[in-house]
Amino acid sequence: MPDSIDAMLQLPQRKLVVAQNDVQLDKPTKNEIFVLMVEESKGSAGGRAAGSGHRRVEKIYGFSCDAGVCTKFFEASEQDTINRFDIPYSAVAVDIRLSDGRPYVVQGIIDPDFIKSYRSAISNLK
Repeated sequence: MPDSIDAMLQLPQRKLVVAQNDVQLDKPTKNEIFVLMVEESKGSAGGRAAGSGHRRVEKIYGFSCDAGVCTKFFEASEQDTINRFDIPYSAVAVDIRLSDGRPYVVQGIIDPDFIKSYRSAISNLK
């Protein structure tokens, strides 16, 4: 898995993005961004057959962005750890800008309260 947030956001795998503020990686804006990588089963999301199938988060990455640089500060793939994080079922298509200024669309939400709950989940892991 790439460590660059730009590369990770452009992976073809389904993902949910949870951010504190609008994601504009080409600006020196402070932001916290979590990327939840979703494992898909047959019949889930996109090709959902009457809602059958399941979606499960298989990895979570946390990035802290400041002064135009995003640094990965968290990574989890253990299901016990992942289960401590709320999944944003209200995620919608979100327009973001990559580091080179190109527009890109991801599934996600901009929600400072989600970020606070994720920070709390991380601090409770220690």
